[in-house]
Amino acid sequence: MDSLKVVLVVTCVGLLTAAAGLIGYDLYRQWRAWKQDPAHPWRRPRLRASARLAAVAFVLILVGQSIAIVPSGQAGVRVSQFSGTRPGTLYPGIHFVKPLLERVQMFDTRDRVIATAGEPGKEQTALRVQSKEGLGLGLAVTVRYRLDPQRLDYVHSHLPVPLEGELVAPVVASVFREVAPRYTVREVFAAKRAEVHDLAARMITEKLAADGILVKEVMLRDIVLPAEYAKGLEGLLLREQENERMTYDIQIKEKQVRTSELEAEAQKAREVKQAEGQAQVRVLQAKAEADAMQYTLPLKQKQIEQTRLEAEARGQAKVIDAKADVEKSRLMADADANRTRVTASADAERMRGEAAVLTDNPLLIQKIVAERLSDKMQIMMVPMDGNNFFASDVLRGMVPSLRKPAPPAAEGEGEETLSAARRAATSRRR
Repeated sequence: MDSLKVVLVVTCVGLLTAAAGLIGYDLYRQWRAWKQDPAHPWRRPRLRASARLAAVAFVLILVGQSIAIVPSGQAGVRVSQFSGTRPGTLYPGIHFVKPLLERVQMFDTRDRVIATAGEPGKEQTALRVQSKEGLGLGLAVTVRYRLDPQRLDYVHSHLPVPLEGELVAPVVASVFREVAPRYTVREVFAAKRAEVHDLAARMITEKLAADGILVKEVMLRDIVLPAEYAKGLEGLLLREQENERMTYDIQIKEKQVRTSELEAEAQKAREVKQAEGQAQVRVLQAKAEADAMQYTLPLKQKQIEQTRLEAEARGQAKVIDAKADVEKSRLMADADANRTRVTASADAERMRGEAAVLTDNPLLIQKIVAERLSDKMQIMMVPMDGNNFFASDVLRGMVPSLRKPAPPAAEGEGEETLSAARRAATSRRR
């Protein structure tokens, strides 16, 4: 829409220029013709065409003046040349007004901020107030506000411009100068700081709201104390902190003492409970032992009787084992004697058989000796007469061809001779 207004303005300027140029061109032609011929008749310029162009330009100017554009973040009010400020607010957008009779006054409806400093010499205006004691305080205050769009006609008609310096700042300063004397420095600085802030914020909001200004927030950033009072207050606060610390230490000590007492009482109670428990345990053990003795004595008697019976049984078993050993020894002796008799009889019978065989075959001894020595020699030559044979002396008494006939010996002597011969043969072979 701004572009449309620019086009209208440029068109108006062009039309007015064209109207003026048209008249000027006609006058220039008339002047040239009169210079060439002084008797040339006078011709009127084209005033009607110029008037039409000027009328069209005027209409376009009126159209452009009737369009009012309110940008974002602002609002406006109509101001009549005859009746003054008209009621109603023009919000952001396109609006139509009476050209040449009304104009639009713009107001910024966005949030604004006004700030004061606690000490002079800074960019913001210093705000100094007095406390209940008459001491001067510096307040650093920030107020965020904006205009009420619905009451812009009242703001334009009744409030001074600019609002920030002419209205808002004086109201903020007057409210804090009115509130601060109700409290002492210490209350303003620490004890009732929030109360001072809330009271001042409420009063500022009420006063500015009556003039169409909406207060969004009031911030009390800092409080600057007098130098001497600040030092004294700092010392006082340190002493109070020390006092509070000592109070806390005393409370801690008392709690520690109480804790020790409770622990001692608890330990005493535990010891009493343990002693009572041990006594009860002893009583129960004594009762259990007494009850157990009623069953233990008969059991002991039965064990003694069982031990006696087991000893008698072991004695009888030993007697029986001794008798059995004696009988066993006797039987084994009889068996050994019988075996000896049987073995002797068998040996005698075998020796009689061997003697009979050797008597019938005297060369059998030589054959046996030769077989026994066969692994030591390959050829064995024996003289026929047997004079040089090593067994001649042994066999001389048994072989009839090598000895003289002898009277027959007893049966036992023959067996002894045969055994001696065997032993001699065995010793010679070795």
